[in-house]
Amino acid sequence: MSVPFHCWQCGQALTGMILPVSRREACRACNAEIHVCRMCVHFRANRMIACAEERAEDVSNRELANFCDYFAPNPGAWQGATETATDAARDQLEALFGGDTPEPAKPDDARQALDDLFKGANE
Repeated sequence: MSVPFHCWQCGQALTGMILPVSRREACRACNAEIHVCRMCVHFRANRMIACAEERAEDVSNRELANFCDYFAPNPGAWQGATETATDAARDQLEALFGGDTPEPAKPDDARQALDDLFKGANE
């Protein structure tokens, strides 16, 4: 049984890909090159030197095809759309308080609330 590979850029299934991957291999859906650092099991986006393979030469553009001899395709290279921290926080607030988050208050609303507060104190 073979492991399904997906394009690192668009997520399209790379069916019929012959291993070892040729430097000229490209995704049929988005035409992204496949023999790239972003598609490799050794790729680490969070490191200054993005390759975990110590013997590999540093590659300046990790999204273009290269001649690295240590390249091995990563079945989990496609990460999909990631949600932003703002979206995650909004989702947590909605889960906590239920329903939609309220519209942001207008500056005039704040002034009116302040006036109403002091109007009651002066009477």
